[in-house]
Amino acid sequence: MSTPSVRPLNQRVLLMGTCLCDAFFDDVAKATVEVLEHLGVSVDFPENQTCCSQPAFNSGDWESSRKVARHCAEVFAGEVPVIVPSGSCAAMNRHGNKLQFEEEPNASIDSLAKRTREVIDFIFNDLNIRTWPGKFAQPTRIAFHRSCHSRGTKTGEAVRTLLSSIENAEVVPFGQSEQCCGFGGTFSVTFPHISGQMGTLKLDHMLEIRPDMLVGTDMSCLMHLNGLAQNQGRAIPQFHAIQILRDTLVKPNQSNP
Repeated sequence: MSTPSVRPLNQRVLLMGTCLCDAFFDDVAKATVEVLEHLGVSVDFPENQTCCSQPAFNSGDWESSRKVARHCAEVFAGEVPVIVPSGSCAAMNRHGNKLQFEEEPNASIDSLAKRTREVIDFIFNDLNIRTWPGKFAQPTRIAFHRSCHSRGTKTGEAVRTLLSSIENAEVVPFGQSEQCCGFGGTFSVTFPHISGQMGTLKLDHMLEIRPDMLVGTDMSCLMHLNGLAQNQGRAIPQFHAIQILRDTLVKPNQSNP
């Protein structure tokens, strides 16, 4: 099976690592770099980046949120695409900031919104990679959770198409797949019981199809579902989609582990 054509290193992007990559999911950031570099993309990581500003925004503290957003826009200034392994953070850059800066026009904020892409969306729609030369060692059933923040984008279609093209992979539909997992950022802190019940219902439907793994594009959703699954004694492997692309990749003259 051949790999995608590796492009010359004339495509440069900036990686927004996100708070969750920094605190809990460093391998997702690593996988993002490895997959993009495999595709011939040069990845830069601004070390003075902090947060996209979503926690303060969701909590209603827009004054603080705007301060963080301005810093984010300054760090990622320019014309280079900004790639985020999180539909949630990408949505904040692209849409949330438009709300909190409606009465305060800001060219840097507008520029960041136009240049931000969720990583799988970028691979599929900007780099035009439509199949993935990956392989699972054995038939693998995947339950894909499309997070709320990726709705209205092409991320869901991109993930399903790329995962389905991997040899021995089957993306299996499940009931109420469009329902929220219940995390909702600060919602899970303010309303923990409602959040937990929503997540449990989501797990019920996903596990009903007996998948071998759960895959998503938002680490916050995966963290929420994984915590519930472990606490309920029904743990199941969970991965970000970019990790699956990296881990299943079949390179020339190299067998899949």
